[in-house]
Amino acid sequence: MTNADPLPATVLSRKAVVYVRQSTQTQVQIHRESQRRQYDLVEDARRRGFRDVEVIDDDLGRSASGTVARPGFERLVASLCAGEVGAVLCFDASRLSRNGRDWHHLLELCGLVGARVIDPDGVYDPCRPNDRLLLGMKGSISEFELGILRSRMLDAARSKARRGELRIPVPIGYVWHREIGLGLDPDRRVQDVTRGIFQRFRELGSARQVHLALKAEGVHFPRPSDGKRMTAFDWTPIRYRNVISVLKNPFHAGAYAYGKTVNRTEIVDGRARKTYGHHRPLQDCEILLKDHHEGYIDWEEFERNQKQLAANAYGRKDGAKSSRGGRALLGGLLACGRCGRRMCVVYTGRSSQPVYRCDRGNTAIGAPRCMMFGGLRVDAAFARELMRAVAPMAVEGAQLAEQRKMERQAEHRRILELELQQARYDASLAERRYAACDPDNRLIAATLEKNWETALRRVRDCEGRLDPTTASAPTTATPDLRAIAEDLEAAWKNTSVTMRCRQQLVRALVNEITVDIDEQAREIVLIIRWKGGQHSELRLRKPRTGEHACSTSDDALAVIRSMATRWSDQDIAATLNRMGLPTGQNKTWTAHRVSSIRRVRGIHAYNSAEKDGAWLTLREAAERRAVTSHRLRKLIKAGILRAEQVVPGAPFQIRATDLDAPSVVEAAGRKGRPCHITASSQLPMFPDT
Repeated sequence: MTNADPLPATVLSRKAVVYVRQSTQTQVQIHRESQRRQYDLVEDARRRGFRDVEVIDDDLGRSASGTVARPGFERLVASLCAGEVGAVLCFDASRLSRNGRDWHHLLELCGLVGARVIDPDGVYDPCRPNDRLLLGMKGSISEFELGILRSRMLDAARSKARRGELRIPVPIGYVWHREIGLGLDPDRRVQDVTRGIFQRFRELGSARQVHLALKAEGVHFPRPSDGKRMTAFDWTPIRYRNVISVLKNPFHAGAYAYGKTVNRTEIVDGRARKTYGHHRPLQDCEILLKDHHEGYIDWEEFERNQKQLAANAYGRKDGAKSSRGGRALLGGLLACGRCGRRMCVVYTGRSSQPVYRCDRGNTAIGAPRCMMFGGLRVDAAFARELMRAVAPMAVEGAQLAEQRKMERQAEHRRILELELQQARYDASLAERRYAACDPDNRLIAATLEKNWETALRRVRDCEGRLDPTTASAPTTATPDLRAIAEDLEAAWKNTSVTMRCRQQLVRALVNEITVDIDEQAREIVLIIRWKGGQHSELRLRKPRTGEHACSTSDDALAVIRSMATRWSDQDIAATLNRMGLPTGQNKTWTAHRVSSIRRVRGIHAYNSAEKDGAWLTLREAAERRAVTSHRLRKLIKAGILRAEQVVPGAPFQIRATDLDAPSVVEAAGRKGRPCHITASSQLPMFPDT
């Protein structure tokens, strides 16, 4: 039909549907002329004789390629199936559909109900073969046109991206300059906070720990307030996704990356559905140009950071536990020497004692468990080995730690100064705006005054955070760094040092520890791979089944065995307490506890009736010589009276024959006060002349 031919009365009795669509939101907001011409089809329908005209514009901003749901088009199809539509008016075929499935389905429905398809070129009856053929060609041309346009645009974009000139969105810390292209953000505050994230990751080795450390210091991170233009920022408290986005983006390493994400198409309810923004590995990126622009770090450090982040994914293949705390010192570092799998940590007992075990093969394929052993003894033995290894470098490490601490404080102070500078600028800008306002316009003046007060409060907050860092610290004595090597064990056991700090220190020095059990020697064998390539072996006895950790030390048992036949339980307990040897439960000794240990270990007790008088105690010897114990102790110190001790700190034992020696009798019986005992090695002050 031509535009001049009248429509049948059966068609005019039904309603006409004007379908309005534009592909993107940008076209809806900017290309208003195309939208207006589509709405003008309502008047065209009335001129053709339709009284009931319905406009379907639910699909404004939606693509017709078939990968996006179109509720307006579905409503149109439903009305056609109900026989309510007499004609479908559209600006051209591409507005109705860009894919053959929707287009031919629409034509088939129009042919079944006798509806017409009207565009500015004419009126088409899908029941007629010629009209149907022409409409089919228009739909195919519309689908082919979309493919040509998309291919042409993508090829041009890739060609420009290969030269590194395509201005794609860049991360925080970079801007596109009009003359030089991609470069660092000129805002020093943005640069410092970005560099601070990389600096903290070098020290802590965990994105989570970096976030917690920066959050504890009150560091803020820029958030674009103008969308993708990224010319204005709102500074908000830093979040974890800010840290991880900076660490994982190759742009910060000076690389230009295009095609980091891929689109995926799936069939949902019989229709193609496309999803966007699926990240793919960096090696599969379409275009990667290294050394394209100035970076915050080099490419080698970026690759090390990615390996560290991948290793921190605990629970995945080859993943390691990244010092998350807990009671196990070596969790995530132990590798089974039999199957090569990473050993896991479990906590057993009422006190949740850590236990290392390798049972991945048992849970996966039902294989026997490789090994299992308690963690407290292994952790303590490794701590002693660690102290021995780092003792020669203690002074240098302390100096380096102090230097890094000062650098971190200076960096934090610089960030606060930049934040204060920005706050003062915003306050001065708010003041100028308030001063330029007409005083009679109270509505605007009140708002500007409120903004000025908010800016001033922010300045005061920044000054309050900066004052503690700039206050002069009281003068303190310089610590003796040479004594640090001797105080390493005390520093390690300090209650203020958390297990997380100890774990971080271990992971800074150790790559991996391979564990095996020597069944014949009943020993746990640790092969320690230190940073730098050095290896060392550590062996410790494996407790037998049922042997608990609260057992008496071998040193305490040796003292008890050596003193049991000569001294009472009370004397043994006093000696052990003087020597600083606690019980297995870390308690002081009493006569009852010594007696209990003797009965369990089968150690013969002291019997006073078995004394033959050959040996005397200090008190017995003093009573025999009729002197005080202090007098005999001075004789022993001077070397006049011989005495023996089973172990250092034990009571003295004196032979009866030595006590009856003439020199001892003479020295002990000397009268007069004070009593001066002339030692054989002492020279007289006034020699005889």
